[in-house]
Amino acid sequence: MKKILLSSLLLAAMAMSLQALEPQKTSVNVSTHQSGEKVAEIKFDTLTHDFGSFSEADPVVSCEFGFTNVGTAPLVIHQAISSCGCTVPDYTKSPIKPGERGAIKVTYNGKGKFQGPFRKVITVRSNAAENSKVNLFIQGTMTPAEEKKN
Repeated sequence: MKKILLSSLLLAAMAMSLQALEPQKTSVNVSTHQSGEKVAEIKFDTLTHDFGSFSEADPVVSCEFGFTNVGTAPLVIHQAISSCGCTVPDYTKSPIKPGERGAIKVTYNGKGKFQGPFRKVITVRSNAAENSKVNLFIQGTMTPAEEKKN
């Protein structure tokens, strides 16, 4: 009896794990490659922004990465995450229609961080067919704050 029960549980677990591996069909994912089907495509104006040198006295700098939906279906940005907590991305949350533009604003806060050069990565995930994961980069050099003389 124990063998039958154990075998049944094992068989049920295998069936559930196989079902979990099957791709789920959702109405948001339009990025398939079948001919004639509409797909979203993202094209960034640039993938890297260089802040140059800035002072530790004013350690917060921001930039925007503009992009266009060059596809034929609405583009949805699922997430934009940075490589560390000092970099905060903010992105267009609503679907971007074909031909329309969106932006990802990135703010770097160097307060309390080491002076010198830095390079951070922002990973953007979307429903784009070809490039659903894009890495954006910010870089620069934070210089020491000049001391005020009394």
